[in-house]
Amino acid sequence: VSLLAARNERESVQIALRPKLSWASSGIAGTVQIQCTDLCSASGDRLVVGESLTMRHVVPILGVPDALVPLDLPIAQINLLPGETTSIWVSVDVPAGQPPGNYEGQILITALKANAEMSAQVLSKAEKYNLHRELKSCLEIVEPVDGKPLDEVAEILKSATSSLKRLLLWPVFQEFYEDNGSCDMMDEDAFTNISVNMKFSVTVWDFTLPLTPSLPAVFGISETVIEDRFALEHGSKGWYDALDRHFKWLLQYRISPYFCRWGDSMRILAYTCPWPADHPRSEEYYSDPRLAAYAVPYAPILSCSNEARDSLRKDVEILKSKPHWQKAYFYLWDEPLNSDQYELIRSMSSDIRSYAPDARILTTYYCGKSYLIICSCLLLQCNA
Repeated sequence: VSLLAARNERESVQIALRPKLSWASSGIAGTVQIQCTDLCSASGDRLVVGESLTMRHVVPILGVPDALVPLDLPIAQINLLPGETTSIWVSVDVPAGQPPGNYEGQILITALKANAEMSAQVLSKAEKYNLHRELKSCLEIVEPVDGKPLDEVAEILKSATSSLKRLLLWPVFQEFYEDNGSCDMMDEDAFTNISVNMKFSVTVWDFTLPLTPSLPAVFGISETVIEDRFALEHGSKGWYDALDRHFKWLLQYRISPYFCRWGDSMRILAYTCPWPADHPRSEEYYSDPRLAAYAVPYAPILSCSNEARDSLRKDVEILKSKPHWQKAYFYLWDEPLNSDQYELIRSMSSDIRSYAPDARILTTYYCGKSYLIICSCLLLQCNA
């Protein structure tokens, strides 16, 4: 595998594994061990396994290979299924300060014996005692040879050799027996651990991608999904922690996240930061250089009270004074269906523009009875 990457860029590749025979008896084809090294340059710089080099097991969800489950590195094990292809998703994250050059390492994939076979190789206490006794006997035979005639030494070595040969015939050493005849590779695979040694190299270019993506890609997460999935109460400490983890996780992939809750029809309260603009944590969110765009919550979506409107105006006034205000947008409605709903969007936009004339309004388009949705979301400058 040979990849090209800039600094501050991520490149990924898939490794597909398909067993050509089964070597386990528990319904799986067998277990493989995946081991990888750091990627090193000629000057001694490194892309470290587990930090810059990560691996994930591609796991099917409802029959579709979808979930990427992290693997522990530098050594991990996965099970292969008979007649099925299993994929490993390998990613290389090049730090912004990484010296340019060619980095090389290895990925070693080894077929492991089935658990039952492995456990069978564990010696009992009596077997360990007998093995220890035999080895100690050999040592006692060969140690006192100093000053003895050569013919006597030869007899001692002959006796020791005979004892060692007898030990090598023990069942525990069966997998290492030499086969003087030729054998088919398929047969050989069934009795020995065969490894695939894959060379892995990354060329790091001498330029750096900007930390802030030039194209704002936004991704929404329903707060109710988080609450249901993790059994969290809205507004609890665990709830804030879960949102924080999702926020930081998506930023790794150059995606600007927002969280959302639906009102009546398809009105949507979308927000990137769960805290009000005057909260100490809000500036940490909004000023993160990896964030290309952020959603400002339009509170009247859920409540038309004067308190909600005053809170919104207060937040907007604070955000307008910040350099990151140019990243702000309002997402008011998800897939409007008719002219009445578009008129409501226009009305809400006019309200926002009354105290934030440069505000951006995000909307998505619904394409009628065909149920085709334009997937890309556009940041629109909506004029009253």
